[in-house]
This record gives sequence, structure tokens and C-alpha cells, in this order.
Amino acid sequence: MADTRNPEFTAVTQDVRVTVRAYYLADQSEPERGRYVWAYRVRIANEGRQAVQLLKRTWLITDAQGRTQRVHGEGVVGETPALEPGEHFEYTSATPLATASGFMRGQYHMVVSATGENFDVEIPGFSLDSPQASRRLH
Repeated sequence: MADTRNPEFTAVTQDVRVTVRAYYLADQSEPERGRYVWAYRVRIANEGRQAVQLLKRTWLITDAQGRTQRVHGEGVVGETPALEPGEHFEYTSATPLATASGFMRGQYHMVVSATGENFDVEIPGFSLDSPQASRRLH
């Protein structure tokens, strides 16, 4: 049965599947102070025939006021996972916003291990909606 409160968002680029699910963290949020926090769980799966490695990531985090923060850096959660065909890597991270809703999207910057070819993998856009947010699709 699908989790309608925390839907999955998926994108596939060059045989790399990225699946994301976000969760509102009420225990870490302080709505009265304009602080809303979400965790997001990401699964990166290599569905291709060549080994690949994630080198960097770029996130675009947009709040309900339309303010966008760009986060760019090495790897994810301190790692630069290498994925053989059929392997996957999962991690959880978090982000705060000053508004009760927003959305995130981005790219993983990867390399084909055998050839050194660089390519970007889409991170699907996904909603960040707290119980305080009016329900709407982003």
C-alpha cells in the first residue's frame, strides 16, 4: 500500500535510478519560531551495465516564499559511493526551512568508472509539506 503522506519521487538518468521520500520532523521543528525541518531518504540504484561513482551533488531548496538556496559539495553524507551494476546506496539527510512548505530538486555529478566520462543524474523534485502547510502540489 502506498504511503500517501510521504510519497516517493523517482527519476532515472543513464540507468541510474534516484528515489526520494521526505518526512516532516515535528520533534525538531519550531513553527512558532519559523523553523520547519524535514528528513529525506534517498536511494541511488545503478541499473546499468557499467560501474559508476557519485562525486558531487547540487541541491536547489526552495521555500514557500520562492527563495532558493543552492547547496553544492563533495559526495553525500561524507561519502562518494561507487556502485557496480545492480548495486544501490541509501542515505538519510535533513533540511530546515523558514516556511511550512517548499520543495527540493537537484543533481548528482557522477563518473563512469571505466571510461572517466562525467554525467549528471537528476534528483527528482519533491515536496516538503508540514501539517501547518496548506495542501498544494509544487
